[in-house]
Amino acid sequence: MKQALTFFLSIFFLSAYVQAQTPKRLSDYGVTIGVLPKGGYNAITDVPGVQVGHETLLQGDSIRTGVTAILPHQGNIFQSKVPAAMYIANGFGKLMGYSQVEELGNIETPIILTNTLSVPTAASALINYTLALSQNETVRSVNPVVGETNDGWLNDIRGQHVKVSDVQKAIKQATTGAVREGGVGAGTGTSCFGFKGGIGTASRKLPKSLGGYTVGVIVQSNFGGVLQIAGAPVGVELGEYYFKSQLQDGADGSCMIVVATDAPLDARNLKRLAKRAMFGLAKTGGIASNGSGDYVIAFSTAEHLRIPYQSASPLKDGKVLRNEAMSPLFLGVIEATEEAILNSLVAAQDTKGHMGHERKALPMKKVTPILRKYGLITP
Repeated sequence: MKQALTFFLSIFFLSAYVQAQTPKRLSDYGVTIGVLPKGGYNAITDVPGVQVGHETLLQGDSIRTGVTAILPHQGNIFQSKVPAAMYIANGFGKLMGYSQVEELGNIETPIILTNTLSVPTAASALINYTLALSQNETVRSVNPVVGETNDGWLNDIRGQHVKVSDVQKAIKQATTGAVREGGVGAGTGTSCFGFKGGIGTASRKLPKSLGGYTVGVIVQSNFGGVLQIAGAPVGVELGEYYFKSQLQDGADGSCMIVVATDAPLDARNLKRLAKRAMFGLAKTGGIASNGSGDYVIAFSTAEHLRIPYQSASPLKDGKVLRNEAMSPLFLGVIEATEEAILNSLVAAQDTKGHMGHERKALPMKKVTPILRKYGLITP
């Protein structure tokens, strides 16, 4: 009897410990964003085949950075490219691979997110990764897609600590299922609305009557403005917001947004979808300031639309959604982007880094009463 009691107590305390260590999400506080249903994981990986991997560099008192890899499918992406588009909301950034995606309308490598000064390293790693894949022995050109935000407040960014091996680890560790959020991977050293930012993800699934398609989003949040949660003026209520004390008090930064869907979309409608993601950012209170690089990368995983590297036929075929069928997806990407950004904040933890700089996590003990005040949480 005593042994059984000891066993059950150990399980209870282990469960409590795991729950305490697991980052929370916005929905854990009873807040609902939008009207569409979420995918099973409420993550970009709800889009079939999409994988996400992180490599987190958290070393000493100055290294707070990392890599996040997003794989559109689990095969050889170069040999089986996916329709894609990019949208530049504010171009103060270093997004690599834009011109070829804009010209040809497809992506041929995993998508890598990292810090500003590690973009060349990540590109080199993607090239090496692609060239080493079976069937790519004769490949002589690769268009690596790398996005970034500047984590130089918390991270010794000048040290350029991200290595080729770190990028390759993130790719290798990419999996389907639940996605870690907050200060992990490319979000390890980022800031958002004056608080600790990071990686966040969410998804929406359309009803069968509208195709049953899924749209998923993952963000690297590192920007500013006046924080709102589901319309509640949280930043103002907390007294932490842009313009509170002076005109130049830190709204700069960047936001990388990656959108995936299994809806059969060509590059033109993927760009239209990408544009709507910025509406989700705006709903959180972001202002895409002068010093903010705000980019959206969108791709479709629909298998019949994949573009083979080589083909005996000069013709391209495959049915795509009509323009009139896009509106539900527009709503889905807006809701998923808004929630992904908020998840990145809720999951983040207090972080101290380079030169003693600190970023506090969004204080949910103070935020919860605000959300209750505005009717977003039922008492």
